[in-house]
This record gives sequence, C-alpha cells and structure tokens, in this order.
Amino acid sequence: MNLFPVYSLFPVNIVKGQGQKVWDDKGQEYLDLYGGHAVISIGHAHPHYVEAISRQVSTLGFYSNSVINRLQEQVAERLGHISGYEDYSLFMINSGAEANENALKLASFHTGRSRVLSLKKAFHGRTSLAVEVTDNPKIIAPINACGHVTYLPWGDLDAAKAELAKGDVAALIIEGIQGVGGIQVPSDEYMQGLREACTANGTVMILDEIQSGYGRSGKFFAHQYNGIRPDLITVAKGIANGLPCGALLISPMFQPVIGQLGTTFGGNHLACAAALAVMDVIESEHLVENAATVGAYLLEQLKNIPGPKEVRGRGLMIGMEFDQSIKEIRQRLLFDEHIFTGVSGTNVIRLLPPLCITKSDADRFLESYSNVIRL
Repeated sequence: MNLFPVYSLFPVNIVKGQGQKVWDDKGQEYLDLYGGHAVISIGHAHPHYVEAISRQVSTLGFYSNSVINRLQEQVAERLGHISGYEDYSLFMINSGAEANENALKLASFHTGRSRVLSLKKAFHGRTSLAVEVTDNPKIIAPINACGHVTYLPWGDLDAAKAELAKGDVAALIIEGIQGVGGIQVPSDEYMQGLREACTANGTVMILDEIQSGYGRSGKFFAHQYNGIRPDLITVAKGIANGLPCGALLISPMFQPVIGQLGTTFGGNHLACAAALAVMDVIESEHLVENAATVGAYLLEQLKNIPGPKEVRGRGLMIGMEFDQSIKEIRQRLLFDEHIFTGVSGTNVIRLLPPLCITKSDADRFLESYSNVIRL
C-alpha cells in the first residue's frame, strides 16, 4: 500500500527536534520558524512535556468519556485561569476543525438559525461545517456547499452590520488574526463593532483562536488586544504541542444538553497530560511575554528590510507580503540557510515559530532573510 498523495512535500526527512531546532536524517540542523503550522508552542521535546506524557501513558493513556476524568477538570481550571476565562466551560475534542464544527453546531442549536457569516480568505478547517466557512472553493466538495455561509469583506463593518441586521444569522466566525489569509490583523474598531452588532441581533460570535491563540500573539488570545469577549472560542494547535487536541471555550449563556455534543478520543488522558504540561511551561518560562518581546523585535527589524510590500502581524505571528511569488525565497531559506518558514497563498512568507525562540534566533533569521532577498 502507498500513501495517498495529498501534500506537496519538501525532500527533507525531519527525525529529531529540540526547542526551536530540528534535524533531518542526514544530521543537518534547521531553525524552525514555522513550528509545524503553529503547533509547537513550548518547543520540541521539552523535558517537562516529555516526562509528563511518558508518565501518563505508562499508567493510563485512554479511557472513554463515559467515566469521570479528573485531568479534564484540571485542564479546564488551569485554562480558565491562564486565559482569563474562568467563568466559561470547556469541551475538549481532537482538532481545530472539530472545535469549529462543534462551535457552529452549538450556535445553531442555541439560536435555532442556520445562516453563518464568515470572512473572505478565512480558513477554519476541512470537515463539513468548518470547510463551508472556509473561503476556498478548491477544498469545498459539492456535498459541503449547502448555502449556509455568506463571506464578508475583511474589515468592512458596514457590510457585517447589514447582514446581521437581517436577524437570521446563527453565528459570525472570525479568526483572532487571519492566518492562511495572509496574517491580517483586525482593528479594535472592527472587532468591537462586530461584537456589538452580534449582541444586538442575537448572533453568536465565534473567535477562532486555533492559530492565533495560546500566547502566539503576545497575549493569550489575539482578540484580547481588541477588548472583546466572544461567546465561543476555539483552540487547538499549540494546546498540546503536537499531540492531537482541541477545545471549545463556552460562555455561560449556553445551557448544556446531555448528548448534544460528543467525542470518542477528545480529552483523553494522554492529551490532557500534554495540555497541562504545556500550560506549566507557558507559565514557568513566561512564553506569552517572550512572544510579545521577541515578536515586537522581529516585526520592527523586518519593516526596516527592503523587499516586501508590507510586513504585518502581532507577537510571533508575522507575515511578509511581496508583489511576486515567494517560492524561491522560501526554498533558499530552507535549503541554503536551513530555516523553516511557512506561506500564505503564493506571495506571503509566514512566521509561526515556537514561543521559546530567542532574540539571537531572530537575529540569525534576519541576517539570512536579508541575504536571500538581496540575491
């Protein structure tokens, strides 16, 4: 049997990681400024993380959600404290797409409505509802195109208000910072206006913090820069540093109905141990503060390097937009400078490194990047 080819692969076989560095099977070291699509939050193979999941899997890796799981309760308590959402409830699942899927379903149950507002260039996942609110016709199969979704222009508050005023919208879903869409940072006025309009029209506001959350922006959640509180918050990626895990933070306005939501693997003992270890390290090593400090330094220095049309972002979520394709730049960074970066579309280089990167790592990248774009 062969693998079904769904990915475009670089000819690099990564076999080891430590902190913000990875190594291939030939022993070549790389600086990881992409963190496996923003998944690696506390760094590769962190000793505390390794010890915690090793200890847990040696006792109990999994049992079903038909019994009490005290680890889930610990995750909920810790996450409420570290995020500032202690009055919200937690539902643990397996991935970001599943988090968004359940958020949209919960919003529809709550409102009795079926229409959803999403944003142009949004990405929310590849499962049924999540892919329908993703603005990419290439990945929406006919069975998923059910007509539930209206895509709004990014930043156009008047357009959003006009749709919300129709009174038939179950949910508006928006990323804290748009990732796949090119690192688009929303203004305070826009986010606050959306929050007010959703409240006025009985629409659930969903904040997708799957990529922008867990400290990456320099605050625990990116929307906290905007001074708003959404009704539902979806998280994944950095929550467990590579083990499959996602979660939905649910405001007190929702009343639970037993059996309405569910999952087999979500919130299993091993995933919970990983999530607790991640929060331990985020707090003890001040990684949210580090993301803010190193990210601000990187952003400032990148804006002084000629080449890109625009540099934007917050914390360690940064995009450099060019007028031309960045394929060659990215390949040179990888194969000549041994630095992993990401992309948004064809013309934006995307940086989503582990939150533990240092100023010296940033300087290494800045020197390599400057050399590459001057060629």
